[in-house]
Amino acid sequence: MTGITDVFAGPRWSGWRILMWGGAVLLLLLPATAMQFTTGVNWDETDFIGVGVMLAAACGAVELAARASVNGAYRLAAIVAVGIAFLTIWANLAVGMIGSEDNDYNLLFGGVLGLALVSSIVVRFRPTGMARAMLITAVVQAAVGLGGLPTDRWGATLSTAFSLPWLLSAAMFRQSAREQSAA
Repeated sequence: MTGITDVFAGPRWSGWRILMWGGAVLLLLLPATAMQFTTGVNWDETDFIGVGVMLAAACGAVELAARASVNGAYRLAAIVAVGIAFLTIWANLAVGMIGSEDNDYNLLFGGVLGLALVSSIVVRFRPTGMARAMLITAVVQAAVGLGGLPTDRWGATLSTAFSLPWLLSAAMFRQSAREQSAA
């Protein structure tokens, strides 16, 4: 029986790569299209360049992870981690996780992302270490989110919920480590 992680392994990965990069292009085209029909979307060149760089960085990070391992669980874990990092940056830049985008408390979420990156480098992107790194990142994400409760209950709740994808990523990296040790 083929599992979801098998879809992200081996030669089938090329179809997902096309979907990923094509999806990034489509996401960038959405505001351009919306601007043709409504005044509610008003992006300038800086917005398009910024989001384009963010999308390219996210897709590039997934590409690097795909080259780091042929294991489907590892690749899926990396996709989840990169995805939640992207959403964190996007939410912080657009409206802010806690309060508005101008709230200095939101800088702590940059620290969460820094922790994820640095700890991933320290463990050399190995699955067992990545599982621990993502688990620690989830705990810190939840702590930072809960710390924002006095300022913004809704934002704090949503920010705390962002720890769930980090936990999913940790579980998938752990699965990858098990599969690697069994092989």
